[in-house]
Amino acid sequence: MPRRRPPRPVGRRLVVDQTTEVRAGREWHVRRLTGATSGKTYTCPGCHRPVPAGTGHVVVWPVVAALLSASALDERRHWHTACWARA
Repeated sequence: MPRRRPPRPVGRRLVVDQTTEVRAGREWHVRRLTGATSGKTYTCPGCHRPVPAGTGHVVVWPVVAALLSASALDERRHWHTACWARA
């Protein structure tokens, strides 16, 4: 009889937390992610360096969309946690 893979742990959290912060006079949704959720490499807008897949980071998007943007989610960006803290 073949061995079965054990089930994934139920308590494994992919999103650490989500908050709203004010930066540069705008409100931003900030979602902190664990490395388990990122399967792609992104470019951090703070330092213009890659955020490697499997690295914990933050995803940030405005509460209110910009004037020419169809949706605030279109403005979503992936930042290194330290770069967002400095911004």
